[in-house]
Amino acid sequence: MSTHRRNIGRRRLLAASAVGVVGTGAAAAVGGGLLSSASAATFGHTDDGTNFVINTGAALVFKVSKSTGDLTSLVYRGKEYEGYGGRHSHVESGLGASTVTVRQSGSTILVKVVHGAITQWYAARSGQNNVYLWTDKADASFTATRFLVRLKPGLFPNEGSDSWIEASDKVIEAGDVWRRADGTTHSKHYSGKRVIDYDHIGFTTGSVGLWIVRSNHEKASGGPFYRSLLRHSNDKGAGLYEILHYNQAQTEAERFGLQGPYVLAFTDGGAPSASLAAARLDTSWVDGLGITGWVGAAGRGKVAGVGIKGMDAKHPYTVGFANADAQYWTRAAAGSGAFSCKGMLPGTYTLTVYKGELAVHTRSVTVKAGGATALNSITVTGDPSTAKTIWRLGDWDGTPGGFKNAELMTYAHPSDARAAKWTGNVTIGGGSEGASFPAYMWSGVNDGILVYFKLTAAQAAAAHTLRIGVTDAFSNGRPRVTVNEWVSAIPSAPAQPSTRSLTTGSYRGNNRSFTFSVPSSAWRTDVSQYNILKINIVSGSSGTAFLSPGTSFDCLELLA
Repeated sequence: MSTHRRNIGRRRLLAASAVGVVGTGAAAAVGGGLLSSASAATFGHTDDGTNFVINTGAALVFKVSKSTGDLTSLVYRGKEYEGYGGRHSHVESGLGASTVTVRQSGSTILVKVVHGAITQWYAARSGQNNVYLWTDKADASFTATRFLVRLKPGLFPNEGSDSWIEASDKVIEAGDVWRRADGTTHSKHYSGKRVIDYDHIGFTTGSVGLWIVRSNHEKASGGPFYRSLLRHSNDKGAGLYEILHYNQAQTEAERFGLQGPYVLAFTDGGAPSASLAAARLDTSWVDGLGITGWVGAAGRGKVAGVGIKGMDAKHPYTVGFANADAQYWTRAAAGSGAFSCKGMLPGTYTLTVYKGELAVHTRSVTVKAGGATALNSITVTGDPSTAKTIWRLGDWDGTPGGFKNAELMTYAHPSDARAAKWTGNVTIGGGSEGASFPAYMWSGVNDGILVYFKLTAAQAAAAHTLRIGVTDAFSNGRPRVTVNEWVSAIPSAPAQPSTRSLTTGSYRGNNRSFTFSVPSSAWRTDVSQYNILKINIVSGSSGTAFLSPGTSFDCLELLA
């Protein structure tokens, strides 16, 4: 796993075939995990000498290696789905020699795998075609936290931006980005989804579906807008991921402790039952299993707010909660901004209100076990959009949305044949200015973009502040500006993830704003002439083409 740094195509990816990432709120499907008393008589576990063999009492039998804790077999309706390239499914990249035990507790079979700082759990429930999983990680002795389900090739359609054909596609970056003969680009990174956007991911043939229903990610890192690996497929196999901590484009420190359950679910082709989603899942049956670190509903609390004042109706709002031990988020209601977040571990959190993905208000809130914390109306105090401007490109929402190629970049490489040219200058007042301005700039690709604009005599007689908001940067890239003959100082580099992001489907870093105080002497005195703003990307680092220093934009504006 590398740790480097909606158009028609996407609709095809997410269309009725349901091969791909499926969004939150999908309808429940037949076979989604309800108990089947007719088949429950076969429920139980055996030992074949190498593996613990668990029969769910439904249509699923799976195996866990007694030596490594790998998931070594997934037989659904008599057909094997697990494994490719001689490797099995496992936490991290495989734990190696581990202590593996199994026990039955009523209608639940629980497998425990212990290897150093990691404990992995698997559970089967009588009559369900599901595998419930938990990962408990105590420290950073492993560099990432993920579970990878490896699937045999050819079982599901090999379609979508996160699929490729190794026999014919060409690697164009870091061994994990591929170009097809038609110029489209493909990678395991190109899911096009943020964590907040999905409950489950997977594949379907129409008659068989295999899905991972994600956990609540309370011990994960990166927040609600984090993008990471979700699935991949190629001619050699396919994979489904539950990513809990991944170093690429990471904005937060890693959290430790028990994470889960997340659920591996087989269905009759449709989406998994909505009852398996983290926000709806009944976990009362877990309370008595003795899973280390498990905190049931009675040990958790809730936060509810009556509303948010000062919202911009053009944007969705999210309320996030984070501390060193846990993270949560919930959507605020349109109009009122009312919100509620339940199932939270006790503690004091930083509450952040996001306009789109831009933090516009923060405060502290304390959660108590078994209690509900009620909050009065919150008034947004940090929205830069309230400032008066002479002109503005884009909008302050923490994303490059609306800029050229912005949407494509969540599921394609910047060199993709579908991308509009990254070069091209912009004239304020010329129409479609935002859509003409590039979402990203690199020193080795489109450095020196020009913005033309006119000022009135009164405006030209005064100094003004030029403000540029960015969402992320690669290799310390940041903007330096020239206004006519006036040249700004080189700004210091903001803290940003050190890995690839702009070429791997994510613009999400640390939102930062650069301000440039432009003196009145910089402006054209002839109001019929255009002033010319030139934007260059500067860095103390080097690189070529799309791996040269670069940045992604949120908004550019000249304040009145």
